Amino acid sequence: MTELRELYQQIILDHNKNPRNFGKIDAANRVREGYNPLCGDHLHVYLHVAGDTIADISFEGSGCAISKASASLMTAALKGKPVPEAVAMFEKFQEMVTAEVDAPVDDQSLGKMAVFAGVREFPMRVKCATLAWHTMKAAVDEDQAPVSTE
Repeated sequence: MTELRELYQQIILDHNKNPRNFGKIDAANRVREGYNPLCGDHLHVYLHVAGDTIADISFEGSGCAISKASASLMTAALKGKPVPEAVAMFEKFQEMVTAEVDAPVDDQSLGKMAVFAGVREFPMRVKCATLAWHTMKAAVDEDQAPVSTE
């Protein structure tokens, strides 16, 4: 097993067992629900946007380890970030997980989330990894449409 794959597993397992920013934010002013019908992942993303900054962000719900870990890492990365930076990270993450298997990974800008490059090898898992991100983006955009990976 490669070092990257071992790191991938350690980070996924840690964030699945001990998710960061798990639970409802009472002061949330943007909330969206996301659902992945293929895997059964179902979550809510809570944001408190102050001005143009994500002052607070959390999630709650249930799902597979990849979905839960992705939501945990996403909330840790986006808390306190300007909204345009959060949207740029969404785009970079989406691009990374949908790229060719052997495409280089920009771990400088994605940090720990670069470990999700491994889902490229399993196209069905891309939807698990991106559910929280699409749900966050809908909340930021104040898009009222239901968020689904289908």
